[in-house]
Amino acid sequence: MEKLKELTKKRKEAHSKLLSLNSKVYKAFLKMEEAAFSDGALQKKHKELIAVGISVVINCESCMQWHIEQSAQAGASQEEVLEAIEVGIEMSGGPGTVSARFALDVISEIYQ
Repeated sequence: MEKLKELTKKRKEAHSKLLSLNSKVYKAFLKMEEAAFSDGALQKKHKELIAVGISVVINCESCMQWHIEQSAQAGASQEEVLEAIEVGIEMSGGPGTVSARFALDVISEIYQ
């Protein structure tokens, strides 16, 4: 899907730009992200699935793509990702069904 490639490209460009500008806030964000998604009482896979549901609720397409990809890399099955999307739908009501359309496109691409 072309949209996924474009989101990835823009995310990588922004990441590189913020690092090249020596953004202290962005570097702190990366450390926080590493701490938040590292294994603890919850495994990384489960944390990524939580983030998938939250991404649907806040309708962040780049977040959905990133966290679905990260969930898959952490060993989540397509069924687990779908259930995380469904939790997001339930938590946000009708608007979540609109957000979930994009998330469904992403899982189709990731789990071909």
